[in-house]
Amino acid sequence: MSDFQNAQTIDGFTMKLWRGERMCLIGFDVESPPADLVGFAIECRFPGTDEFKPLPNRIAFAYDEPTHTAVDGQRKFSSLEAPFQKFRWVHVPHEVEHGTFTYRGRMMHMANNGQLVPGTAIELPIDLNPISYEGILDIGFTRGFTSSQAFRDRVPAGVKVDVYGKSLIPSRTKDGLDHPKTETAMYQWLGFEAVSMIFAVLDEVLQQPDTTLDVFAYDFNEPDILAKLEALGTRLRIIIDDAGDHAAPDSCETRAANRLLASAGADRVRRTHFNGLQHHKVLIARRNGKPYQVLCGSTNFSFRGCYVQNNNALLFKHPEVADLFGRVFEAGFNDPKNFATSDLAQKWHVIETRTAAAPGPRLHFCFSPHSSSDLSLGPIGEAIDQASRSVLFNIAFLNQITSGPLHDSISRLYKRPVFNYGVTDKASGMDVIKPDGTSAEVDFAYLAKYAPEPFRSEWSGGTGISVHNKFVVTDFNLPSAKVFTGSSNLSISGEEKNGDHLVLIEDQKIAVVYAIQALLIFDHLHFRSVMQKAFTSADETQGKQPPPLLLKKPTAISGQPAWFEAYYVAGSQKQGDRQLFSH
Repeated sequence: MSDFQNAQTIDGFTMKLWRGERMCLIGFDVESPPADLVGFAIECRFPGTDEFKPLPNRIAFAYDEPTHTAVDGQRKFSSLEAPFQKFRWVHVPHEVEHGTFTYRGRMMHMANNGQLVPGTAIELPIDLNPISYEGILDIGFTRGFTSSQAFRDRVPAGVKVDVYGKSLIPSRTKDGLDHPKTETAMYQWLGFEAVSMIFAVLDEVLQQPDTTLDVFAYDFNEPDILAKLEALGTRLRIIIDDAGDHAAPDSCETRAANRLLASAGADRVRRTHFNGLQHHKVLIARRNGKPYQVLCGSTNFSFRGCYVQNNNALLFKHPEVADLFGRVFEAGFNDPKNFATSDLAQKWHVIETRTAAAPGPRLHFCFSPHSSSDLSLGPIGEAIDQASRSVLFNIAFLNQITSGPLHDSISRLYKRPVFNYGVTDKASGMDVIKPDGTSAEVDFAYLAKYAPEPFRSEWSGGTGISVHNKFVVTDFNLPSAKVFTGSSNLSISGEEKNGDHLVLIEDQKIAVVYAIQALLIFDHLHFRSVMQKAFTSADETQGKQPPPLLLKKPTAISGQPAWFEAYYVAGSQKQGDRQLFSH
């Protein structure tokens, strides 16, 4: 067993575990599935316990109360009774403790009398240590699931989901600094590890008098973050964007800058947009003037950035990385207009963290603006073209990328036999991009109106983009795996005008983390797209509700094709999915 994957095969049944960030991907494969196979049960034994507990499934073979109002969606069924009819599942424990998680996967069969019969089982351990590389790198994601059944489950009884959602997030961006935050537990759940990392850095600097903080901020309306920055007084320096709406006298960015001018001093607050936008989202902590940790990534210090959107954050505690970002801050603080001509912006910076005594990733950093976007985007296009097994991506503004190395490589990708999934946001909604290059738009408001049993109505998440991640993962299941991520929108104009950072990580353990996150988001959105497509406009016009979601019984009972047949069609997307994540 490696420290991020484990697999076993018994009698043609394969189970594989992949370590994600505070989660685990469980992949299954069956060499020759018997006709009575109705899915897989999954049980977990948590660290320090002796008992296996079954993971729950929301969908069952039948419901005791078939009416739409009676099935409330909060009931979850043991997978020993309602097995997962998928060849992979992502388990997100409520808490990830240090120690070994042991998963038991079992083939489940159904006899002709409808009774479930347990089959071959495999038990595998894995360590879900919440820090990827201690003392070097920790990855964090926001949850990005305001439009989800998991969010719906947390809405207080008797409260309408849309009313509750709107109480969490200000309806207007410029009202953020005045919006009261009353649901602490919900904000913590939505912000997940990315936001907890942001506050951990802020709190650490606040508590240690010999430390200072340098900040790059773009969207900035999260009141608790601003309050902590004010509390730092003169131990803070900050650069805040002043492009477009951010420059308005009543914008949160301007109001935050004015408050920090009062607390930190006029010589410690800068407004700039480089040559387009100040688009970094970065915290740099210094001890006695020397940078020792840096947080970067796509997570804006805003309500939507922290609590609605899918975002990621990277916390580096490696001294060379911290020093590099420290120099970028100094250049941006003192002379942003000429940053593009500096040595910092004209090359990739390579840092090797692996030593003879300990593993670690190989890191590359590229800072914009620079004179040609080919410097930063060219390596991404090359990595996509060189990928032999898979490419997974979340690119928030892919629809705006109409030329250049990334556009061309993704266009070629759809014509190659390389498995790929993608998610992108656009002005009219969400697109989930499938391996054949086709896309399906997702309307978050759909399940707010038409929720099939046993699901309940969801909140649409308010106005604004939902997937804000910018990452590309190539060949996650090979030693040559790569991840590109950061604050960059991966566009030509952004790379040549905006203050941004792009990070290339050569490391399979980190690539697996991002691959699992890509799957989690893709499945979440694709399910909603499929539900919307299955429910016709005529059904809506007639005021019908979607039919209930049910697990499929064997063909001998139902007379319908088995649930798994599509996964065994040679050359199909589902066949590739089944094989890629279980081997």
